[in-house]
Amino acid sequence: MTKFNLIATSAFGLESVVASELRELGFNDLQTENARVMFTGDITDIVKCNLWLRCADRLLLNMSEFNAYDFEELFQGALAVRWEDIIPENGKMHIVGKSVKSKLYSVPDCQSIVKKAVVEAMKRKYKREKFTEDGPVYKIEVALLRDKVTLTIDTSGAGLHKRGYAETRVEAPLRETLAAALIKLSRWEPSRTFVDPMCGSGTIPIEAALIGKNIAPGLNRNFVSETWSIIPKKVWKKARLEAEQSVKDIPLSIYAADMDKKSFRQARENAEKAGLTDDIIFEKKPLQEFSSAKKFGCIICNPPYGERLGTKKEAENLYRDMGKVFSELDSWSFFILTSHQDFQKYFGREATKNRKLYNGNIKCYLYQYFGALPKQEKTGL
Repeated sequence: MTKFNLIATSAFGLESVVASELRELGFNDLQTENARVMFTGDITDIVKCNLWLRCADRLLLNMSEFNAYDFEELFQGALAVRWEDIIPENGKMHIVGKSVKSKLYSVPDCQSIVKKAVVEAMKRKYKREKFTEDGPVYKIEVALLRDKVTLTIDTSGAGLHKRGYAETRVEAPLRETLAAALIKLSRWEPSRTFVDPMCGSGTIPIEAALIGKNIAPGLNRNFVSETWSIIPKKVWKKARLEAEQSVKDIPLSIYAADMDKKSFRQARENAEKAGLTDDIIFEKKPLQEFSSAKKFGCIICNPPYGERLGTKKEAENLYRDMGKVFSELDSWSFFILTSHQDFQKYFGREATKNRKLYNGNIKCYLYQYFGALPKQEKTGL
């Protein structure tokens, strides 16, 4: 079976999380760079990765990499790619581009030249001058970084954060891929209590439930490569069936709360769309009223932080309240995402670890407070 060079793209700071996911899926030949993890796979792997990657943004076919210092080199490099082996006669060749610190800085010109080269490549096989382009979409990106060209085709379509459950969103939403990454970084196991006391539209607890029940994040959505002739329909059908059979019917202790009426309603609606109504307990109440007698729980939250919602002073008062409430949970672990650099000061405790991440274009910090673990998790039994 034909092997492809693949790229799983990610937000900055999540490359290692995506690489860990890929290893769990059985891939070992990984190369990690800024915002992407590269590996090889066949058509079944393209399907598997789109269905199962929780923290990656997209899955791309890496068609070619080469240096180009002028437009002729760009054209010849693009022409050397066997686009016709992937794109059918009626395929829509949609070209996008970006250029950073390269001599070829005009993105529209680069797009035009690559489109010309792709059409010329198609002529080699189909022996015609014009193409209707009324069939499946093939989004080709020409990306230039310091005169190095990377040509890719997007296999995902809508970004992988589009799970299909969050059609309605509250203001300043947290991407599903980032929410899943926070959970992956937390050491949470489905046997432990999970809480998001400021859940917004419910993204974090919903992603926790998907992970806890081993539900493939792409199970309830479509991908652009489902329309491609190089991937038979039966491959998709088999992979979806296997994903459905992999779902675990286990009890979960996941709690989500928010004091905002609109957010609370949207969180419950999103959980219903995800088929997780019975797996998450929702409560409409403020953070200040949260308490629990349970042990070894895990709190992951994305509280308002001034830039995102409310004022900076309001955020700081909230962090003080969080410190008081969480101090009563002596065996618990806490993971708090915020852009406030002085969060620890107001929370009243220094984090075990502090990791820089990005929520959209906002630079944030994941303050990680690791509590005790149950004995069976410590020993691996």
